[in-house]
Amino acid sequence: MLNNLLEEIVISIVGKQAVGIVELLNTSKYVNEFIIAKKLGITINQTRNMLYKISDYGLVSSVRKKDKKKGWYTYFWKFEILKCLEFLKDLLLKNKNQIEGEISSRKSKVFYVCESCGLEYNEDEALLMDFICDECGEVFTVKDGSKLIRDLEKTLFKISEKLKIVEIEVVKEQSKLDKKKELESKKEKKEKEKIKQRKKEERKQAKAKNLPPSKKSLGKEKKKSFVSNKKAVKKKSAGKKLPKKTKKATKK
Repeated sequence: MLNNLLEEIVISIVGKQAVGIVELLNTSKYVNEFIIAKKLGITINQTRNMLYKISDYGLVSSVRKKDKKKGWYTYFWKFEILKCLEFLKDLLLKNKNQIEGEISSRKSKVFYVCESCGLEYNEDEALLMDFICDECGEVFTVKDGSKLIRDLEKTLFKISEKLKIVEIEVVKEQSKLDKKKELESKKEKKEKEKIKQRKKEERKQAKAKNLPPSKKSLGKEKKKSFVSNKKAVKKKSAGKKLPKKTKKATKK
């Protein structure tokens, strides 16, 4: 159904010769313009002309990539489905309003026709011409508009039914885009959290490296230093030799 709607859009903008482009561009991935030209059996310039016409209405998007070997840019294309559906919806609404206006006019006004020439005139035009055809001199007759009104009403019904289908497709496509945005938003949020956590860890590590020793660690260091100094003094004093006691000389 979606392809049929897209075909109608392409025909209204470019013509029937471009219908084949619909199946190629109705995809989530961008398609190489040279592949499009090859599939359609037309030149790259003809393909680009069609794509540019559709692009003027904002119904396709493109990305370009540089060929590393040849040095030139190649464009890749795809339909913007939601924009296409909204474009078709506006087009159908415009046609619907025109037909409704025509039906209203046919029901409320009188129209005259020259049977010989087949020319139709509204009441004001017929009055200015005295109800006589300038071309052949025939007197105008009142035109029976009942058949035309029935045909217009049938066309109006078809347009109304098509509008319902388009609106359903719009809701579907909008839902897809909303889900896609939601997933992208969650992914982005997750990435931000990871970056935030990593920076937090980096700051923590940097702080741990540059932070002066705490009171507790200073106390331990002092105690350790005091004990080691005490041991050193003890060792030093232990290493010194005490002076020998001399015997007193006895009198003979």
